[in-house]
Formats: sequence, C-alpha cells, structure tokens
Amino acid sequence: MAKLSIKPLADRVLVKPAEAEEKTLSGIIIPDTAKEKPMEGEVVAVGQGKKDEPMTVKVGNRVLYGKYSGTEISVAGEKYLIMRESDIYAII
Repeated sequence: MAKLSIKPLADRVLVKPAEAEEKTLSGIIIPDTAKEKPMEGEVVAVGQGKKDEPMTVKVGNRVLYGKYSGTEISVAGEKYLIMRESDIYAII
C-alpha cells in the first residue's frame, strides 16, 4: 500500500473496508447488486484524539463498525471510510 496523503483529525479514523463476499459458503456466486456492504476493515490512519480522550484504535487494527457508519472517500483510486472512533464497535 502506498503512503497515504490523508491524515484524520481529532477522533476520526480512516478504514480500508474488507472485500465483499463473492460467493456463499455453498458456492453460489453473489451478483454485485446483492452483495452486502462489509462491516469490517483495517485501520490505515488515526487522528490524535480529543484533549481528554486518547485514541483506542491503532493503525493495523481489524475493526467492526456499523453498516452505515462513516463517509466513503476515494484516495488514489482506493475506497476508504472515514468515521469517528465512536462508530467502531470492536477491535477483532
């Protein structure tokens, strides 16, 4: 992965979403229109945190987040989500 030119501010986190499932466990191929939006990904950048709230997540953590959490952005042709740390449910 190339060095990113984006640095989240305050309690924001930049997440690279996991790839959507291509087929089911039984082998049925899922069309693009029926693919579920992934709810996990890898943290690629974190902000400094707020004055009284240090950041819990770190770069490289695998995280779970809400289905509609964050804002999609595109950096150098790659899709990312930028969200508040409070939108993250768990580190896995």
